[in-house]
Amino acid sequence: MTRFDQDRRRLLQLAGVTAAVPLFGCAGAQTSDGSGVRAIGQPMPGNVRLPDTPPEKGAADSVGIAVIGLGGFALNQMMPNFVNARRAHIAAVVSGNADKANRVGDAYGVAPDARYSYDNFDEIASDDRVDAVYIVLPSGLHAEWAEKAFAAGKHVLCEKPMALNSAECERMIAAARAADRKLMIAYRCHFEPFNMRAMALMDEGAVGDIRLIRTGQHYRMGPTTPADNWRANRALAGGGPLEDYGLYGLQSALYLSNEMPSTISARTFQPEGDPRFAEIFASVQTQMQFPSGAVAQLSTSYDASGSNRALVRGTRGVLEMDPATSYGGLRMTLRRDRSSEELNPGDPAIQFAAQLDHFADAIRDDIEIRTPGAMGLRDIRLIEAIYKAAETGQAVSLMPDGRMK
Repeated sequence: MTRFDQDRRRLLQLAGVTAAVPLFGCAGAQTSDGSGVRAIGQPMPGNVRLPDTPPEKGAADSVGIAVIGLGGFALNQMMPNFVNARRAHIAAVVSGNADKANRVGDAYGVAPDARYSYDNFDEIASDDRVDAVYIVLPSGLHAEWAEKAFAAGKHVLCEKPMALNSAECERMIAAARAADRKLMIAYRCHFEPFNMRAMALMDEGAVGDIRLIRTGQHYRMGPTTPADNWRANRALAGGGPLEDYGLYGLQSALYLSNEMPSTISARTFQPEGDPRFAEIFASVQTQMQFPSGAVAQLSTSYDASGSNRALVRGTRGVLEMDPATSYGGLRMTLRRDRSSEELNPGDPAIQFAAQLDHFADAIRDDIEIRTPGAMGLRDIRLIEAIYKAAETGQAVSLMPDGRMK
């Protein structure tokens, strides 16, 4: 049984047992009548380069995927990498902006009748060209649209974070089970060569017994407000940097230690008078204590000079990744005794296509998903514990599945 297999099975059994109180309300930007958030069309992002010619479909059993939400990440990172996937292709697009949907649809060879709006999405249920959906909407909309997709009989690949609270995650898992469809969370680093090699090195005991893990994910957000940027809007983004950039550090601490924390301490900072942080935190600092005695120190911020690193210090060496989880340009160094080795296990760019192909393999071959909904639920439970620890100023004790005691 491999890494986290036992935890995954346990989480899948426990998922849905308890419903946590939502951390954040649904108010602010992108509301329909003030009662909740909803998906609305946005203009075409800047600096988008669409394909000159539509990509080929690929294998005969290629999985047709509808991309829900045509924002900068989808258009600049994920969609261009479908060309490198052997078993997945873009079969439909879903957007609230008809002009954008048509431009993107033309570029990717999507049939005109496979360009859906948020209002007519339910019609996708009868579209046999679409096997699955990829949800790239703001985080506060993930649960709603996953449930819509499962109701339409489609499999779901959902961007991280899975949702904004554990109750939403449990709803998504229940909807997947009821529809007998796959649910996968887009944790791309599980398919990226540097991070996969780091996991293997830790399994091999390359640094001895782990004593300390440090992760840092920081960047400085430009001038904005919750009305202008969904990442600054609590109803759409949750607490801010932790669910977004800091989630990479949280994930790193878990897959490098191959443990779940037993206790969590945390602090948050939200400056007064800064429109960027009117609704979200500027920074979150977390310390996790693991049953083995190892400690993880996690730092993330939307208001600090850029960094993206992970360090593991053990009894026999140190593994350092800097940058650790970027789209490219990763570096990894292993230091043991008096030696230092620069490792280059592969091209980070393959992570997107590898993720898509794994999703397709899970659908076509019914293999176990490496990053299932249970993993997304686990991480949101840990985020809830982090915010609880910060709110109370007290360490929070955890159960093996991430629930607070």
